[in-house]
Amino acid sequence: MQTIWTNASGCASRLPELPQPGLALTDPSPTSYAHPADEDFSHAETPSAALEEARAAAKTQDKPPSLWAYPATYLLVAINLVVFGVMFPYSPAMDMIRHHAGWGILTAQFDGNTLIRFGASDSGKVLSGEWWRLITSIFVHVTILHIAVNMWCLWNLGLFGEPLLGRQGLVAVYVLTGWAGMMLSLAWSVFTRQDALVAGASGAVFGVAGILIVLLSNRKLSLPWKELRSLRRSVIWFAALNLAIGIVPNLLPESSGQQLARLHIDTSMLPRVDNSAHLGGFVCGLALGFPLFPRMTSGKSSYRARQRVVFALAALLLCLFGYALAKFA
Repeated sequence: MQTIWTNASGCASRLPELPQPGLALTDPSPTSYAHPADEDFSHAETPSAALEEARAAAKTQDKPPSLWAYPATYLLVAINLVVFGVMFPYSPAMDMIRHHAGWGILTAQFDGNTLIRFGASDSGKVLSGEWWRLITSIFVHVTILHIAVNMWCLWNLGLFGEPLLGRQGLVAVYVLTGWAGMMLSLAWSVFTRQDALVAGASGAVFGVAGILIVLLSNRKLSLPWKELRSLRRSVIWFAALNLAIGIVPNLLPESSGQQLARLHIDTSMLPRVDNSAHLGGFVCGLALGFPLFPRMTSGKSSYRARQRVVFALAALLLCLFGYALAKFA
């Protein structure tokens, strides 16, 4: 059995370059995209009163929101951290810490039994009826480095995604795209006839990146188009870079031992990154974004209604795909 990470490892070097989202993106409703000058102050009794109301509206819009305005992002990060904290006493890193093992602590992996006990996706168990693992596995991580990188990426992308999707929308996208990533990983395991143990949030992280690429294409957002295009380009680079990084550990073992020795690379210490989970989450995120795009500025109730329909259909399709996969397997 292979233990495979889903790890969004390039995010830490890319996303800190992005500006703070609270200054640029607002909640997707008609008034939130409007400039204060476009607001209707016709109910004001005098021109001076209208001017004061316009100034007050401008101050409200220009004021950067607190970081605590992103509860869904922090909830998702907190769940992942709590799960890892409960698992940590079973980690070999505990003994390594006591013996001052150095950097090896960051890459010390849980054993397979511990990962399975806490909900990792084991293809054999999933196909035997434990389908819930496709969701629980997106909250399980293999090493300290694994969860640290994934949570850093989720936090950065969540601060951009939550204003565009809403609290419930971000949680739904995280779960659905993470589920889709694990489903594609399972399908690949069935196709290759290899039993795999998969865990990690980066399928969901790629899903958030995918939907952001679509939603940031909306020229009606409050940012100038040049800045929106720059934000979207950064997210695209994040996705491309991480897919490339995920391929490298799978290719290195095919190189000659002498070449790897000269590079001081121990292939036994390299994680097996599951690009199928990354790809599944990313494609699902793109697919969720396209039907939401036209409703982003049509009013909050209309946008939320479209979200519910799209997310429900996505869940149904994933269930049907799982049923077909079980029959094929």
